[in-house]
Amino acid sequence: MNVSVLTRPGCHLCEEAIGELREWLGERLPEEPRIEVELIDIEKDDELHRRYLERIPVIRIDGRDISDLAFDSELFEAAFSDRSEGAG
Repeated sequence: MNVSVLTRPGCHLCEEAIGELREWLGERLPEEPRIEVELIDIEKDDELHRRYLERIPVIRIDGRDISDLAFDSELFEAAFSDRSEGAG
């Protein structure tokens, strides 16, 4: 499972969302192998910058946008559960 966050330098909302996401993963998956959170800097890709500048932070699971503007634990949990059940 790939968890990623679209972000950019100096984005305080992004920093908050990343912290909340990592906290959520740590609380719910203490015994699981650690899931790495990939940080994708939209400043390094013109297309991502154009599409996501007004929406970051965007949280993704396996390349699918789950939430934007903030970490939404309910949306993430639903998507995470769906993905986990499908993998098993």
